[in-house]
Amino acid sequence: MKTPSSMVGSALLLALAGQVSAQQAAGSFKVVADTLASAMMLFLGPANKLYVLDKTERNPTMAPGKNHPAWASVIDLDTFESVPLDVRTNTFCAGGTVLGNGTWLNAGGNKAVREGGQDAGPLGSAARVDGDNVYGNVDGGKAVRVLDCDNAGECTWYDNARNYMKFERWYPTLETLEDGSAMIMAGCIDGGYVNDRNQDNPTIEYFPKHTPQNANWFCVDQELIELRILDRTLPLNLYPLIWLLPSGSVFIQVGLEAEIFDYKRGIEMPIGNIHGGVRVYPASAGTVTFPQTPANNWTLTILFCGGTDKDGSAQTWTAQNPEPIVNWATSQSCVKISPDVDVNWVDDDNLPGGRSMGQFVNLPDGRFLFLNGAGRGTAGYGNGSDWTVGQAYADDPQQTAYYFDPRAPAGARFQEAGASPIPRMYHSTATLLPDGSVAVAGSNPNADYVDPNNFPNDPHPTYKYGTEMRMEIFYPDYMDKARPEPKNLPEQITYGGPYFNVSLSKADLGGKTLNINATRAVIIRTGFSTHAMNMGQRHVELATSFTTSPDGDATLHVAQMPPNPAILAPGPALLFIVVDGVPSKGSYVMIGDGIIGNHQIQPESVLPPSSISYDQWHMGA
Repeated sequence: MKTPSSMVGSALLLALAGQVSAQQAAGSFKVVADTLASAMMLFLGPANKLYVLDKTERNPTMAPGKNHPAWASVIDLDTFESVPLDVRTNTFCAGGTVLGNGTWLNAGGNKAVREGGQDAGPLGSAARVDGDNVYGNVDGGKAVRVLDCDNAGECTWYDNARNYMKFERWYPTLETLEDGSAMIMAGCIDGGYVNDRNQDNPTIEYFPKHTPQNANWFCVDQELIELRILDRTLPLNLYPLIWLLPSGSVFIQVGLEAEIFDYKRGIEMPIGNIHGGVRVYPASAGTVTFPQTPANNWTLTILFCGGTDKDGSAQTWTAQNPEPIVNWATSQSCVKISPDVDVNWVDDDNLPGGRSMGQFVNLPDGRFLFLNGAGRGTAGYGNGSDWTVGQAYADDPQQTAYYFDPRAPAGARFQEAGASPIPRMYHSTATLLPDGSVAVAGSNPNADYVDPNNFPNDPHPTYKYGTEMRMEIFYPDYMDKARPEPKNLPEQITYGGPYFNVSLSKADLGGKTLNINATRAVIIRTGFSTHAMNMGQRHVELATSFTTSPDGDATLHVAQMPPNPAILAPGPALLFIVVDGVPSKGSYVMIGDGIIGNHQIQPESVLPPSSISYDQWHMGA
């Protein structure tokens, strides 16, 4: 296999002018690319490229060198050119993450299909095992697909049975752990709107199975670990909401329940139920973690917003309930929890309106962007009934995006950010980009490709929501401001160790040297986006101090990561320098040693005291 890729006079006025961002209006959405396959899954990979994964369906673009549709693509962020990629197995509703060595995974999926999402054939048939079907796809429930990249950043999906999991997982969640391996949790064997006892997979397994001396990439036979919380919360235990905590345990929210799971000892510690409604799929609330900062001792606080106010009973979520799903009210409630320090749920500001399938993206300035989703109904689709609009289980697209500022006073945390002309319903995605903008893509609440232009040969010309291939960029309000251009940024951040220095000119500081007091070094892991989640997304602020010079320039002294990989698991991320709320462009960095295994832990960085030159202090410049 190839090696995985790891990322004030006239002079001042001229310098500032050179640092103004692209001229796209802040607060606007702009269509920039055709994704070729609908972006059910989206992530920022190596070499400044976005990767798209769809389910198997009759997309117009063909896979390279194959006589079947493509359900994957890659987008070059420098040119916005899209290229199809070949994937062997059905990636429908899989999960994903990035390992500590920089390797991206896509795990799980569903059986091979033909037109309309129907089974390609009986279990074990050539149609499902060998891809002998109209779409050329193979059963994907056990698959673990590895993004295999060469040194130039050219990548293909490596899909080999040696990597496969023990059992099928449709709708699994992945989380990267302290050693850079991945926990793979939950899922079901076949399919349906929600899970049921006959197809449940209430277990976890790990990829790869390794020891520090054997950090190979391949699964080996292992006992699956069953979680009681997944068993108790049927039918609402698909895509469980999970986060690695700084304590080294994993927080799990599924159904209406929550727990702290000590995965090293196999101990489940239930806490009180979440309130305000169902948050997990298919209610699909937006979730995000607050910035972890030196001021809060890098505590992890998790926010849940929206979903539905239905209960968690099987009667509500199955055909026993005659109420059309598409008419279900969505929740406005937002709640948060900091499991390592307080297991009580706390209400936060309500959403401006109820929303399911809304999605949060961490911005480098410490705010969140909340976008996409629907005002009625839930995630999912069905085969045309009075439960649906077309096939969609949701309606009333919510096209206004909002900022959420966790530092704002209660009652003022949501502020309108802008509106997109494109409905982003079920199977929509969003992710932060290195320049600080946000890619927005996907939307396909249908069993198969439905041409959004309803060309005459389309078998479903009356469906309200087609298959969306347009990718937009959202430009936050800092994008039309002068951006800092810091120098001497590192390519690696270690766990503890000597601090590093970042150079900032007076122009970088907005023409005011004392803005160094409001300068932050921020690490963002953008995560794996699917189903209103960004699996693994984090915002971590590094400790800093500074020294200014008489000419108005400054040096930012930046600590390494705290010596605790559970604060931010190893792997690739983006480093931003944020000056008075305005971020630089993100620089690719590797967190940790670029391996899967035990990462070197050094003593905590010791920073020099901050120092402002007398001239700058006296002048207030």
